[in-house]
Amino acid sequence: MSTLHDKYEDMRKLWDEFEINHSAFVLKRNKAAAARARKAINSLKKQITAYKKQSVAVSRDGTRQHVPSNG
Repeated sequence: MSTLHDKYEDMRKLWDEFEINHSAFVLKRNKAAAARARKAINSLKKQITAYKKQSVAVSRDGTRQHVPSNG
């Protein structure tokens, strides 16, 4: 099972992908980018649901998940 931090990183990558493709669609009217943006946002929605379920489980269990340091 991946940690909450792993799920967070996955969501962050999907958001970055969404932003890039959304901008390409809005600025350049790139229709393929619009499809990629929709795909990324749908994947993000699924990741958010999984994150919420796992965070509730961690809260109930009282377990602490390791969060890597930024240093």
